[in-house]
Amino acid sequence: MSTHIKTIAVLDESELKDGQMKEVSFEGEGKVLLSRLGNSIHATSAFCTHYGAPLAKGVLTADGRVVCPWHGACFNVCTGDIEDAPAPMALHSFQARVEDGKILVTADPASTEKKNMARQPKLLASGYQASNTPGVVIVGGGSGAFHAVESLREHGYNGAITILSKESYAPIDRTKLSKALMTDPSKLEWRSRAELQSKYGVVLRTSTEVTAIDLEHKAAVIGATNERVTYDSLILASGGTPRQLPIEGKELGNIFTMRGVDDAKKIDAAAQEGKHLVVIGSSFISMELVVAVAKRNLASIDVVGMESFPFEAVLGKEVGAALKKFHESKGVKFHMNASVSKLLPSTSDPSSVGTVVVKSSSGEETSLKADLVIMGVGVAPATEFLKKSKGFEVDKSGAVHVDEFLRVKGLEGVYAIGDIAMYPQPGTGELRRVEHWNVAGNQGRAVGKTIAEGKGQPFVKVPVFWSAQGSQLRYCGVGAGFDDVIVDGNLDELKFVAYYIKEDKVIAVASMQRDPVVMKASELLRLALMPSPSELRSGKDLLSVDIQTVAAKPKLT
Repeated sequence: MSTHIKTIAVLDESELKDGQMKEVSFEGEGKVLLSRLGNSIHATSAFCTHYGAPLAKGVLTADGRVVCPWHGACFNVCTGDIEDAPAPMALHSFQARVEDGKILVTADPASTEKKNMARQPKLLASGYQASNTPGVVIVGGGSGAFHAVESLREHGYNGAITILSKESYAPIDRTKLSKALMTDPSKLEWRSRAELQSKYGVVLRTSTEVTAIDLEHKAAVIGATNERVTYDSLILASGGTPRQLPIEGKELGNIFTMRGVDDAKKIDAAAQEGKHLVVIGSSFISMELVVAVAKRNLASIDVVGMESFPFEAVLGKEVGAALKKFHESKGVKFHMNASVSKLLPSTSDPSSVGTVVVKSSSGEETSLKADLVIMGVGVAPATEFLKKSKGFEVDKSGAVHVDEFLRVKGLEGVYAIGDIAMYPQPGTGELRRVEHWNVAGNQGRAVGKTIAEGKGQPFVKVPVFWSAQGSQLRYCGVGAGFDDVIVDGNLDELKFVAYYIKEDKVIAVASMQRDPVVMKASELLRLALMPSPSELRSGKDLLSVDIQTVAAKPKLT
């Protein structure tokens, strides 16, 4: 990248109002995001470092946050620093000033180009420093682990960091496995092993299974050798284990679950033209895989679900029905209000599945031809190793209970994040385990800051997730137990916003083709400024709620 700094007039000051963002050209292909907060004008990279979304189409808040319109990544517009996952890298921050009614930006033109939109974190600790202490040990190599490392270094931790991962690769963008059926780990890794070592001072031990935690001696116990890796602080981020139905025939070949790259490879190899696919479970991952293989000219795609409509428990019947209709238009056949009673072997290959026997709610059985079966029936917390460890309490669901700082209750210096963590919900204190990939990332960031700064960083982030369902479905909040749904828009065209209500309060919002409504909703939920259901029924537009100008700032505290 060049070091040729230029100062360029990019916009008339009068064209940028308080609380407004604008993407402006810099030089050649350069783009800069201008954000105005009162009399202060800030300039940063114009694109989200996650998937390159134009940040000018996102959401600005008066406390200096810009939220990506696509996936909820958030940055500080004053510094470019990461505020929320899934942003893997910070933005460039450029000098901006006003002269003679013009906004001037000073920057290296190369840094304003989209291909150079990201900067390395300001490592207050430049990687690993020689230390006689064990440092931080992270059990698990997923989103939570990656973001914990970023946060530890970003916030000044200069001790040793060790990742113990069962997987054979560095932390990956796991969402692309089900959404795009990508199978090359090198194209999915957030950071390579070499980069984690050289830039972050991380010792990454892959294909390493932790079988117990020795709390008395502060050590993670590895495999059959009983090797002990000692720690000062321990982050448990072991993720989830796909569930399998306890039914006859589950041991047959060509029956798959989806969690890692190896699973994606097996499904990719089996789901070829002319094959019959049966998907058990109408979950988000199941239906994302259906979308991913729908254009492969399979002989048939059958989906078996226990609800009346796919996604019903999360999105409600109306939205579920609309998504079911969309998938049916692509040739998918649904068998809802049904269960699988058994899996039968193929007549041509008795070692592999050939038939799925489905039982309807009335007891009627139907046989579906199957060359491959995908079980998408949820995940269980990967905590078997903790059940064998003295001093840990694991509840009947397999979850580990933590406090608002994500510290394992009763244990000093031990944290649990992601799929295994049962944590108190902000505002209500209700204990809940949230299996969103983005939640694990943000929890990793929170724990990293807590360890680095030596003071508790409460976890108060609003959960955000997205799903590829033809168009992108976006969702924020915790909608469990909703008792009403308000739908604004056209479900037939999958262009809508759905508000999930519980006890006359909006607790979650979903949308398709209505960006950036869900990201605005996530900020309104964060700030406790969400309009009431009655206001929404009367036509209140979330995008009209002012949380971005100086006038709104007192409401944000």
